[in-house]
Amino acid sequence: MILLDLDGTLLNSDKTVSAANYAALERAAAMGVHIVPATGRFYEGMPEVVRNLPFVRYAVSVNGAEIYDAREKKVLHKEELEPEEAVAIYEYLSRLPALCDAYVDGWGYMSRSHYQRIDEFTAVPYVVKMLKELRTPVDDMKEFLAQHKVQKVMAFFNDMDRRAVELERVKTLFPNTAVSSSVANNIEVNAQKATKGGALLNLCQVLGVDVKDTMAFGDGSNDLEMIRNAGIGVAMGNAYPGLKEAADYVTLTCDEDGVAHAIEKFVFAH
Repeated sequence: MILLDLDGTLLNSDKTVSAANYAALERAAAMGVHIVPATGRFYEGMPEVVRNLPFVRYAVSVNGAEIYDAREKKVLHKEELEPEEAVAIYEYLSRLPALCDAYVDGWGYMSRSHYQRIDEFTAVPYVVKMLKELRTPVDDMKEFLAQHKVQKVMAFFNDMDRRAVELERVKTLFPNTAVSSSVANNIEVNAQKATKGGALLNLCQVLGVDVKDTMAFGDGSNDLEMIRNAGIGVAMGNAYPGLKEAADYVTLTCDEDGVAHAIEKFVFAH
C-alpha cells in the first residue's frame, strides 16, 4: 500500500498529477499495490484529478478523521471531536487574529463574518477559490458545532510569528487532541486518534496489508505519524525539516516528480 499526501506531495505547484507520477502509480497499482490519497481535506474537497484516478478506491481524509471507500461510497472508519470539545477549541481560535472554520460530515463550514473576509487571509487565487467553494457560511458557528460531532477545527493566520506561538499554545491548551498543520499559515485540530498514521494502521487491518509493506509520502507536520508508521516513510524534497529527519528517505520535490522517483527506487527496483 502506498499512501500519498496531496498538496506539496502528489500534486505539483500547478495542483496537477504529473505524467511521471501518474505512470508510476498506475504501474504500482497493476502490481497489486493499493494507492491511497491521504489528505487534510475532506473527500469531496479533494481535487477531481485525484478523485478520478482510476486506480484509487480508498482515501484517508481530514488528517485521518475518516477512511472512505469511494467504490462502495461508504465511510469505513471515523475519529471525531465531541461537540463540546469542538466548541471549546473554536471559541479559543475564533478570538485570535485568524480565519476559522470546521469540517462536519465531509464538508467545510465557516461563520458568515469570516467567510466575507477570506480574501484578507490569503492572496493565492487557488486557495481563495477553494475556500469559497468548499465552505458553507453559518450565522452562529458555536451553536452549529454544538449540534454535531466535528472532524476538524482550523485557523489560518496572516502573522506567521503569532501562528508559531499559537501552534504550541493550542497543543498545551487541548492536550487530548491531534494538533498539526498542512499549510504554512494554518493550525489544524483533530480528535486525538485522527491522524494519517493511525489511519494507515487501520487501513492495513481492513485490507490485510502488513505494515512493513507500506510506503507513505508527505511534506507537512500532519504527515509525521504516517511517515513514522509506514514501512518506508518518504519526505518530499520540499518537506519541512522535521519530516525529513523522521523519514527513511528524502526524495525529490513535488515539482521534480519526487513520488515517481521514490517508487522507482523502492517498488520497481525489487
